[in-house]
Amino acid sequence: MPPSEKRDLFPGALELMVLRSLQLEPLHGYALATRIQQRSRDLLQVEEGSLYPALQRLLKAGLVDARWQTSQTNRRVRTYSLTTKGRKHLARDTAAFDQMIEGIQFVLDSE
Repeated sequence: MPPSEKRDLFPGALELMVLRSLQLEPLHGYALATRIQQRSRDLLQVEEGSLYPALQRLLKAGLVDARWQTSQTNRRVRTYSLTTKGRKHLARDTAAFDQMIEGIQFVLDSE
């Protein structure tokens, strides 16, 4: 996407995508950013300056856990995983997001 067309995500979107990605498997920060970019078909690119503060908010809220591990490249990385509270939060926020998108689509499709 050209820089002139780049748009910020709505509040909570990054957290929602992080939680959804962690629902599949625990990941470290770089792997999370890569997963989101791949799953968005390269339409979204998550910057470190946005990702790590979002992860800290999720940790503080108890929606994710983190632990230090050694990566496949033999580096020490912090791996994040979804908590039970995070799973419930994801289900609730996904339903609310789906409803919001449906409402927006109604408005955009109306004449």
